[in-house]
Order: sequence, then C-alpha cells, then structure tokens
Amino acid sequence: MVIAVDGMGGDFSPNAVVEGSVLAVNEYDVDIIITGNENVIRKELDKYKYNKNKIKVFNATEIISPMEHPVMAIRKKRDSSLSKALTLVHTGEADGIVSAGSTGAIMAGALLIVGRIKGIDRPALAPVMPGKNGDFMVIDCGANVDCKPKNLLQFGLMGKIYFENILNISNPTVGLINIGAEEEKGDELTKASYKLLKETSFNFVGNIEPREIPSGDVSILVCDGFIGNTVLKMYEGVSVIIFEMLKEEITRTFITKLGGIFLKSVFHKFKKRFDYKEYGGVPFLGINGVCIKAHGSSDAKAFKNAIKAAINISENKIVEKIKCEIEQINSKLDFRED
Repeated sequence: MVIAVDGMGGDFSPNAVVEGSVLAVNEYDVDIIITGNENVIRKELDKYKYNKNKIKVFNATEIISPMEHPVMAIRKKRDSSLSKALTLVHTGEADGIVSAGSTGAIMAGALLIVGRIKGIDRPALAPVMPGKNGDFMVIDCGANVDCKPKNLLQFGLMGKIYFENILNISNPTVGLINIGAEEEKGDELTKASYKLLKETSFNFVGNIEPREIPSGDVSILVCDGFIGNTVLKMYEGVSVIIFEMLKEEITRTFITKLGGIFLKSVFHKFKKRFDYKEYGGVPFLGINGVCIKAHGSSDAKAFKNAIKAAINISENKIVEKIKCEIEQINSKLDFRED
C-alpha cells in the first residue's frame, strides 16, 4: 500500500505532514511518498525514527496557495506538490492521496489529473460527522453548488457504498435534506430527486428536516453542495459555541468548578466525538482514485488518521465498487435532463 501525501499543503506544513506520515508508517503497514521541497522535507524527516525504506520524497518546486484560482493553479503549476501527488495516483504509483491544501484546488486537480469514475457526473465531498445515535454522512458538502436530480441519486449510491464497506453498516438509511418531511415539499431539485431516490433499492426514508440531522438516525443525508456546506459549517460552529458556553458556565463559581472536576472525563469523551482530528480527512467520492481532503489546520495526529482513512478506502476497494454499482443503477434508470 502506497499513499501519496502533499507535503506542502495545510496551515502547518511540512512539519505536521512529515510527523503525521512518520506516525502512520510506524503504526500501519504503509509506504508513503511525500511531495514538496525535498530539502525542507528531508530536514524534517531527520528529526524522527522510522523505517527509512517506508518514506520517499519526490521534489516539487511549486506550492498552490488557497488564494489562487483552483483550475488555473492546477493547469499552470504542474510542478506543485499537489499536482505531483495527484499524478502519482493517476499513474498507479500510489493507491491514494492525502492533502490539507485548498479544497477547490484538490477537487480541480482530482478531476483534471486523476479523473472521474465513468458514469459519475459529479464527484462529491462526503464528510462523516458525529450524531447522537450514530455517525452520519452529508453528501455533497461543497464540491457542487448546482446539481441535477441524477447527481443527488449518485451521491446517495456512493454514500451507501461507503457506509456498507467502511463503517460496516448493512443497508444504511438514505435521506434527502429538505425543508419539510412531506414528499411535495422543497424546490424542483429536491422534488425530482425524491422521485428518483424512491425508485431505487436504497433504504430511502424520505425527506429529513435540518433539525433532525444531529440525531444521527439517518446514515446518509443527500443534498447539493450549497446546502451541504451550509449544514457542515453550521454544525461545526454550533459545536464550538456549545463547548465555549459550557466552559464559561463550569468556571463561573466554585461549586460549578467542583462539579466540572467530577465530569471532566465525560466532557473529554464528548469533545473527542466532535474533534476533526479523530476523523482525519474527508473523501472525495466519485474520483477514479482514493482522494482524501485533510482539514487545513491538521496536526500530526489528524494527518495520521487521514492516511488511515485513505488506507481503509483503498483496502475496501470503494472506487471499484462504485464503478460496478453505478453501471447497474445507470442502466436501470432513464435519466432525463431537466
């Protein structure tokens, strides 16, 4: 198993990237290729003990910043650390890629260099998030602002395959994010998507209102990227505010501080469930290769877990299974352009 890692992507690169790669090599049976400034990366690697045969460095002279236009940056900066890492996946030299760089650049590069799975019109960003009764996926979370009904159908299929094979949940529930539970609710996209999803063999449970999302009762929540990104950022923001408010209340008086001491382990477990470092990275599903987007502010632990996510997706042959099932579903349904 070989994973390519964008050594210059992210807020704390290359330090966190290198340390996370070393942690992954020492913990998992994986080989890693780090792309980026070879001198800088090797200087970082010299700080750690690891099997020298397990990590290679491919020099890249350019870096894509978050401020650059994604498509133009990928086309112009062919010697960037991100482009080099994606090319390794395209040529088959690596089984997957992990990058904490610009989401737009990773998406553009994945499409232009690695390519889409045949039959998938729009790849999707698919984070798994913690809910009260279980983890759930929102797909798409920002890769596609404008979608068609068939795109949402394909998102549901890809989410289903991911849950069945990575999270080992048989026949996971699939819901459509909407403003009401009734079938006739929503705009033209959601109403048409509802009809398509209802005709599949998915365990489709209908429309899901936003207030029901945090329960985690529905495994896969389908929507366009505009709605999904709004849900994701609201969820992240609310969790941060809740922790801040709890901290303020706990430290307000001597009695509450004393109570906080006894509940420290409970708060620690609760906070851990919402920590992006535990989840590592978010997969781009629909790309013809394993592509993981790590959080921009990932530390070494988060990078290690992002590499683990790439390993899991590759070992479980998620790309191959999507290829197989998309052919079947496309052959059964008559997609009509609206």
